[in-house]
Amino acid sequence: MSLQEKVMTEMKAAMKAKNTVALESLRAIKSAILLAQTDKGAGGQLSEEDEVKLVQKLVKQRKDSATIFTEQGRVDLAEPELAQVAVIEQFLPEQLTAEEIEKVVLQTIDTTGATGMKDMGKVMGMVSKELAGQADGKTISSIVKAKLSS
Repeated sequence: MSLQEKVMTEMKAAMKAKNTVALESLRAIKSAILLAQTDKGAGGQLSEEDEVKLVQKLVKQRKDSATIFTEQGRVDLAEPELAQVAVIEQFLPEQLTAEEIEKVVLQTIDTTGATGMKDMGKVMGMVSKELAGQADGKTISSIVKAKLSS
């Protein structure tokens, strides 16, 4: 079942349950899918990898907004954003723990022979590609920095 079909199924359930937060979140995903499909060069279809990137982007946008709202003392605006994150994250693959990410980072450092911060780009590229959709870029970056600095 494609992401679009899953979203439509969940939208119907959210409408029946009158769950406005879920409905709003699902409509955002549907809208992003339609925009991506109509982009030049997309050919009307999205690969599974593109779908994961799209959902990750939506989650990141909402988390960033919630952070900004919280910093400004607007918890009333941050809460709906975080509620949407919870709904949208259901469409992402299982996220890895920090320990699992660390194992992959250490393996990549060993494989590439990276010795310091000058090799961070090479390590980040390989780890990000391997963990696409399973880990947040910020988390990967902080672990890679910590391992290359020590």
